[in-house]
Amino acid sequence: MELEAEAAGLESTGLAGFDQVRSRVGQQRDGDQEDQLRQLCRGRDDRGVKLKLDLHDVYNRGDEIDRQLRAVIDEAVQKKAKLVEIIPGKGSGQLKKRVLRFLQQKEIKALYHRVEKDSDNFGRVFIHFRWK
Repeated sequence: MELEAEAAGLESTGLAGFDQVRSRVGQQRDGDQEDQLRQLCRGRDDRGVKLKLDLHDVYNRGDEIDRQLRAVIDEAVQKKAKLVEIIPGKGSGQLKKRVLRFLQQKEIKALYHRVEKDSDNFGRVFIHFRWK
């Protein structure tokens, strides 16, 4: 996104960072764009590494689903990603339930901070990581 690219070079500078980006771009933005840019500058978009896993192609292969979930979690740990987006799709909800059960395993749960079910899109789950 254009706004992400604008804010990516800033350290967590809060509103001062917002003003720097705004003056650098040199144009007035509408309210929604300003709010989005303000959140980016506050670090609310987790500007670190973000990974995405779309499970549409393997919805009916249980062992492959588990392998891909484990692989994306391992990659997130290796790259110290702040966010993983998993897309099980909407469908009947069975794939999403399988993903959530996978994430509740003791050895997997120890690797991430929290799971967020997208309130706007039933077919998407976010896994948040916290690194020191």
